[in-house]
Amino acid sequence: MSELYEIESLDLDARGIAVKDGKRVLVDSALPGERVMAHKVKLGTEYDKARLDRVVRRSAQRVEPPCPYFGVCGGCKMQHLEPAAQVAVKQRVLEEAFQEQGSLKIGHVLAPMHGPYWNYRYRARLSVRRVVKKGGMLVGFRERNGSYVTDMASCRILPVHVSDMLVPLRELIGGLSNPHRYPQIEVSVGDRTTALVLRHLEPLTEDDLSALRAFGETWNVSWWLQPKGPETVAPLDPARVEDLAYELPEYGLRMVYRPTDFTQVNPHINRMLIQRAIRLLEPGPQDRVADLFCGLGNFSLPLARVAGSVLGVEGSKALTERAMQGAVLHGLQDKAAFGMLNLFEVDAGWLRSLGYFDRMLIDPPREGAEAVSLALAELTPDERPKRIVYVSCNPVTLARDAAILVHRGKYRLRSAGVVNMFPHTGHVESMAVFE
Repeated sequence: MSELYEIESLDLDARGIAVKDGKRVLVDSALPGERVMAHKVKLGTEYDKARLDRVVRRSAQRVEPPCPYFGVCGGCKMQHLEPAAQVAVKQRVLEEAFQEQGSLKIGHVLAPMHGPYWNYRYRARLSVRRVVKKGGMLVGFRERNGSYVTDMASCRILPVHVSDMLVPLRELIGGLSNPHRYPQIEVSVGDRTTALVLRHLEPLTEDDLSALRAFGETWNVSWWLQPKGPETVAPLDPARVEDLAYELPEYGLRMVYRPTDFTQVNPHINRMLIQRAIRLLEPGPQDRVADLFCGLGNFSLPLARVAGSVLGVEGSKALTERAMQGAVLHGLQDKAAFGMLNLFEVDAGWLRSLGYFDRMLIDPPREGAEAVSLALAELTPDERPKRIVYVSCNPVTLARDAAILVHRGKYRLRSAGVVNMFPHTGHVESMAVFE
């Protein structure tokens, strides 16, 4: 039965939040300020889910989604909201997380960081499935509310040349032996080349390999094969593989990586993110800086250009080795060092053993950096970094860690703001500064 709802805000999955009879109701595709008719599709203990039937009072910020697959495809959830308004919604989500998780208020709101709204996604995992009823193979993102693969022939958020490959990829995979045994293709776009990683559950035949090579020649891509776990990924033709890399021209760096290494999906915003992080850290030529969850040195190597020395710490041996190779390649081996450690299990003793850091950058995965934050909170004022810049992909764990740093560690939350790393999605990237 359809009911009337007043939408107050959005959640992290870009669903409109209404409150009815004291209980939250999440309405797909509804926007803040709208009055909508919707019917419940799932009842829960904390909230109910509802599907939009009709917009009674339309938000002035509602726009017509340009993608014909929006609403079905799970790749985007906010195309119906004007892009600048998307950023405002994400800023509100960040501020509410700080308030709810730690009773914190942002002193100075950093100006949001914007970049291209379309064709920005340089990394993607495409699902592959054979669906006879739809004419054969499907290659694309999963549908929004299920495990099915979207029947899509193009994508507005992928680079144009990758979008143009979607239909040819269907034809390619459909012509291979055992076409139902290829569950996914990972896409990684570098500055000069594009890599496709094919997950295959059965050995490939010589005809299969020839077909992949021909496709690679036609579309100027390099194929990598993954027969089992991520550690098995290897190039189809090692001698012909060109390095994947992205440029950081402001720092004279070219970051080389493998297609399964973690890199930011949006290289345009990543360059801006690095510049802002360094500007907010304000490292001097004599300062010692720690870069925790450093990955392949995305922040570490630019920091080594301006700071006295940098220590990067990461849980992946492969990434720390890649970071050190990057330091050597750019002549920074005397200023940048890297170590491998599980940063989810550290304590104050470990932190003290590293010596004093003037500045610290923290860039954890979605789980956040709780152990690091607790360790910092236990240090004496003389032992602590004078400034911390925390880059986050999850406002909830950022707010949790901020509460530890402020309430236990007596740091001050100086500023925070959102970064529009993933336009048209509910993903909230942000940055916070502590002193």
